[in-house]
Amino acid sequence: MKITLIKPNIGRQEHSLYVDEGRMEPLQLGVLAALIPEDIEVAFYDDRMEKIPFNEKTDLVAITVETYTARRAYEISGAFRKRGVPVVLGGMHPTLLPEEAALHADALYLGDAEYQWQQLIGDFRNGRMKKRYQAEVGVAQPGFIPRRDIFKGKGYLPITLMQFSRGCRYACTFCAVSSYFDKKHYTRNVREVVHEIEAQERKLVFFVDDNLIANHEAAKELFRALIPLRIRWVSQASIDMTRDPELMELMVRSGCLGHVVGFESIDPRNLKGMKKAPNLIRGFEHYDSQIRIIKDHGLQLWAAFTLGHDYDDWDSIRATTQFALDNKFCFAAFNILMPYPGTPLYDRLQAEKRLLYDQKWWLHPEYRFNHASFRPAQMAPDELTAACFEARSRFNSPASIFKRAFDLKTNMRSLYKLGIYASYNPLFRKETFKKQGMKFGLH
Repeated sequence: MKITLIKPNIGRQEHSLYVDEGRMEPLQLGVLAALIPEDIEVAFYDDRMEKIPFNEKTDLVAITVETYTARRAYEISGAFRKRGVPVVLGGMHPTLLPEEAALHADALYLGDAEYQWQQLIGDFRNGRMKKRYQAEVGVAQPGFIPRRDIFKGKGYLPITLMQFSRGCRYACTFCAVSSYFDKKHYTRNVREVVHEIEAQERKLVFFVDDNLIANHEAAKELFRALIPLRIRWVSQASIDMTRDPELMELMVRSGCLGHVVGFESIDPRNLKGMKKAPNLIRGFEHYDSQIRIIKDHGLQLWAAFTLGHDYDDWDSIRATTQFALDNKFCFAAFNILMPYPGTPLYDRLQAEKRLLYDQKWWLHPEYRFNHASFRPAQMAPDELTAACFEARSRFNSPASIFKRAFDLKTNMRSLYKLGIYASYNPLFRKETFKKQGMKFGLH
């Protein structure tokens, strides 16, 4: 028996699929592979960099689906089903929109893989696979580690992806993670995380947690355990980490290089509207004191902004770009606000009749990547698209990359951090222009 696992692409440039040069190992498929019994053959294909052999013999295909990859995932599923191969779709998008995903699959797996994936495989072996499996969401990888041998030779960035926690306790209105996990946060056994680190070869780890420090005491326990391992790591964290000096000290001692931090907006009115609780600091100071604490600890920041909230216009977006330039962030993402299905934001824009592309932008043949999919309050949709692309272009310009390097507290604090800065900024600049305006799917 053979099971084929597939990571779909986002879309195409001209008439061929986009090749992601900054691709990372798809951890979720390593988790699925580890849960498959040893007597079953496992094949894995990454649509972001290799052709899928649709005619290769296999018994079952499993595809992980995100909102951005839904159109391509459905194309891949259709190609296999046309050949008589049954397909299972799973991931956050099918879990939030099961009725849509069911049109493109023989079975749906909803929720986290750890809890019913083995049952699905057993049912399939016995010829009684159900149409739908509704699993719980919860602690990542209890009692096992992902299979990473399936990633060999596929040209991924040299960084190992892991998880300590899942979910986030905050309720940001635009966030699909909050909807999927129902504002809950789950942490792993620290000993299991240490064992997983010791079982792989790299000394650079990316904890892909939605908010690594959502539980400060659990995060401190993790950081204490990481100190003797002498690894370097990055993750995603909310800016309220700066309120806990002990947390910050342990974080640095454990090898933290920096974090993706969701600043989202520099306007407190937008932050209040999106319910970005960790950023709603009493006596809002334009993040000055928080950034100063982070820089004093030598941490590099990937600042993430969402643009297109109800108080955003051309001037505020340009001010946001200047804010990122002035603070010499290591990286920054200027993301158009996206109404993800299942979120309060989507429901509000739908009720206000502000959604474009027949409401399902992720499936519409005319939607383009990094384009506005709704009518902003202060701008036309095309203006928001142009303003966000201008922000990315300015921040990732050669002059900006050169100037931002000269931050002695972060980007030039050590040769290692300068090497990260110098290696990845040109790559992200290239990807910024490659992805802009890309269509979803291949056909």
